[in-house]
Amino acid sequence: MLLKNPTIKTLLMYGVLTSTALVTLFPLLWLVGTAFKSQTENIFQSPPQLLPAQPTFDNFVTVWQTNPFGQYLFNSTIVAVLTVCLNLIFCALAAYPLARLSFPGRDWIFTAIVTTIMIPFQIVMIPLYILTVQIGLRNTYLGMIFPSLASAFGIFLLRQAFLGVPKELEEAARMDGCSELGLWWNIMLPAIRPALVTLAIFVFIGAWSDFLWPLIVIQDESLYTLPLGVAKLAGTFSLDWRLVAAGSVISIAPVMILFLFLQRYIVPTDAGSGVKG
Repeated sequence: MLLKNPTIKTLLMYGVLTSTALVTLFPLLWLVGTAFKSQTENIFQSPPQLLPAQPTFDNFVTVWQTNPFGQYLFNSTIVAVLTVCLNLIFCALAAYPLARLSFPGRDWIFTAIVTTIMIPFQIVMIPLYILTVQIGLRNTYLGMIFPSLASAFGIFLLRQAFLGVPKELEEAARMDGCSELGLWWNIMLPAIRPALVTLAIFVFIGAWSDFLWPLIVIQDESLYTLPLGVAKLAGTFSLDWRLVAAGSVISIAPVMILFLFLQRYIVPTDAGSGVKG
């Protein structure tokens, strides 16, 4: 009988959601708390203490001064931003004809592209590495970007967004003499902006946090990204988790800030607003 009460059901729902959120966020809270703890505090005490007794920035200062984290941050920014820009362009160029143009084999091509989502990266990693070396992209920014120039998920996402754009907008643009490229740039891309922002966030997070591919293709430490720099900390400081946590916080902070600023743009597209009933 209690479960039929709307108030009780609401309280239970919020209780479950709050508990799930706390369990999910606990590792992150522990990481941030550890980054601000002094060397005199025990970080492995039971029960764990999330908040530092005496917060300090010494760990961040030590990490920043003893390691080229400024260069790591610059490298990660260059790689992530270029990956996002190139991925959006290539995925949008591929998705548009698959959604709005008619040509023989269109559906088969789209099916083949989507099927590649099920192929693990580890299977194509070695061929990609060999190709990257052969075309002279090893130890370069472009070498780190190369596997992410386009993605099957991005093409799928943008194709579905293009399909949702009313045909009336397209027909009106064609009547005004708009070229195919102009139609894609001036009409279609603005109409699917929420999908572009969503894809940009996913691509940015993937490129920013990628560890395996840069580890394989980069040997020059001056080109290390933040994930490689954080991994290097473990050996440098003999597993001083305070310093490793500080480096990790530096690594994830830009992604969290970016998401907080862009999440309001992830809303359903209203492409039909320009069409009169």
